[in-house]
Amino acid sequence: MAVQQEVPVHPQAGFFGEGPYPARRAAIAVVAVLAGFGLTAIWSAPFVDSVIGDSVANGLLGYDAKATPISGALAGTLFAFVSGLAGSFTACNIAAFGAVAPLVGGQAGEKRSPFKPLGWIAAGMLTVSIAYGVVVALVGTGMPQFSTAQTTGLSPRSIQSMVAFGVVGLVFLLMGLVALGIVGNPFAAFTRRHPAAPHVLMGALIGGFLIGRPYPLFRIMFRSAAEQHNVFYGAAAFALQSLGNIVLMAVLFLVLTYATRGRLQRWFAAKPTRIAAVTGAALLVGGTFTLLYWDVRVLGRLGIIWFPMVSW
Repeated sequence: MAVQQEVPVHPQAGFFGEGPYPARRAAIAVVAVLAGFGLTAIWSAPFVDSVIGDSVANGLLGYDAKATPISGALAGTLFAFVSGLAGSFTACNIAAFGAVAPLVGGQAGEKRSPFKPLGWIAAGMLTVSIAYGVVVALVGTGMPQFSTAQTTGLSPRSIQSMVAFGVVGLVFLLMGLVALGIVGNPFAAFTRRHPAAPHVLMGALIGGFLIGRPYPLFRIMFRSAAEQHNVFYGAAAFALQSLGNIVLMAVLFLVLTYATRGRLQRWFAAKPTRIAAVTGAALLVGGTFTLLYWDVRVLGRLGIIWFPMVSW
């Protein structure tokens, strides 16, 4: 029986990397997709949104975040950051943690500041979130994301969520397949010239979460920005919401970078195929969950199709 060999292509692996790739790429992809499917089936939005999200927001703000109106721009910007932090583990944002593995793997064998890739992620994220905040301030409450009117079982807000998160999920899946070497990188020449591009793309995807986000605390901030029609407030609020979304992801990355005293990076560097394996798996789990949860499971919840869900 022939033994599968690892496929070396380039000494630097990463998401959108060029190898070396693990031998069991297909098996890793299947397991990651199944893990994303399992997470989708057992996910409890009431527990995560209310028990975790609301509790964190109420504790940090010192008042009932849902019941207390936002009193002004200053209060609104504080609310935006806190609600973003509180929503870190919601289904709207969970895929952001898929960036941790590429970030840690990218440090393997290199002596560079971990803040640089975080900066590129923030740059991509803030570009999208600030632009969207300006659009919300200009258009106001006429945006589909503001509407809950139902005509065919799906509200305009639900449709926008499905489109936005569907696109994000598909891009995550493509990045995961590229990282594993299952699919060729269509932008290989560009990413070789601009190695920060994958981080900027990841940041833009995280910023794009706000375009589909139905999280209750986010909707409160959305209403405030839409009704005030102040582009500076809209831009600041949406930027701070996104920054709050990645605080825990960034802390986790820095802990794995510094607290392990380089052991994790050395583990990756000792066998570079591990970078592709872990990176690809993380992106595939995040992409599968995002696509299934926001598109397929929504149809299942409406009774349009059947989708397994564990209620708790």
